[in-house]
Amino acid sequence: MAKGFNKGPQMGGGMMQQLQRLQKQMEEAQAKLAEETVTATAGGGAIKVVMTGDQVCKSVEISPDFMKDADAEMLQDMVLSAVNMALDQSRELQQKLMGPLAGGLPF
Repeated sequence: MAKGFNKGPQMGGGMMQQLQRLQKQMEEAQAKLAEETVTATAGGGAIKVVMTGDQVCKSVEISPDFMKDADAEMLQDMVLSAVNMALDQSRELQQKLMGPLAGGLPF
């Protein structure tokens, strides 16, 4: 058999440095996601949900005026809607910050 064949994949020093750089960028992007927030509203602003880019719900605000006219089912629907919109926005932010890094993978 010829020399040089059947050797497993090798990582050169350049590729290892590139992976370490990419890992650092990913960690920085994740830290930034944890700090950035998105806000979603429902019911004409009566329900407001604030969520971080790493999908941690920070707050849910319900207008006292909305409570006067809302029944439990309507309130549940509005909160659910606002939370889902906040999750969608958080995922979009995550894709915006993390997506370009995935394109930098060398394999």
